[in-house]
Amino acid sequence: MMLPANGHRAHGFSSAHFLDSDEIIQELNLKGDETFMDAGCGDGHNAIKVLEDYNHKGTVYAVDIYDASIEDMEKYKNENNVENLINIEADITEGIPGVEDCSVDVILMVNVFHGFKASRKMDEAVDELARIVKNDGKIAIMDYKAWDVPKGPPTPVRSSPQDLEELFNSHGLKMTYLNEEIGEDIPEGKSHYLIMFEKE
Repeated sequence: MMLPANGHRAHGFSSAHFLDSDEIIQELNLKGDETFMDAGCGDGHNAIKVLEDYNHKGTVYAVDIYDASIEDMEKYKNENNVENLINIEADITEGIPGVEDCSVDVILMVNVFHGFKASRKMDEAVDELARIVKNDGKIAIMDYKAWDVPKGPPTPVRSSPQDLEELFNSHGLKMTYLNEEIGEDIPEGKSHYLIMFEKE
């Protein structure tokens, strides 16, 4: 897998160094022809992994608020002659331009959702995810457990799976899957959880 040279240079650290993309993507049970979105793609390593190994016949959206991330993804697209990659610079809480209602099969968001809690825009984010996902599609959120541990975002901006289930339920989305044994090994256990939702 050829990652963009500069990684996620605009903000934060790439999770490629401590999370296994294959472990995450295999949870999604992709068939290979989906419309897939890496929402908050960062350096794009998950989107690229899906493109190269899991979704040869489908379309992949890479969405990020940081222009440097999208510039790097455009460079990857051009250098590798990738036709089924669509890169979009957008603030998810304000809407993702060019993506139609009920058009995405699978949305994956890794280490992003806590940022919406920090900015107090969780409802806006969930509204947009609910708008674009197909009626039989899935929204997969992977984030840090709500533990008070040194690594990762501050404890107050972390959410538990129960917190997210309540929030997504209030937007007409039901939980369909939860894995609390995923991510990095830390002294307290596994660092992350992965939770999936679909429209009710």
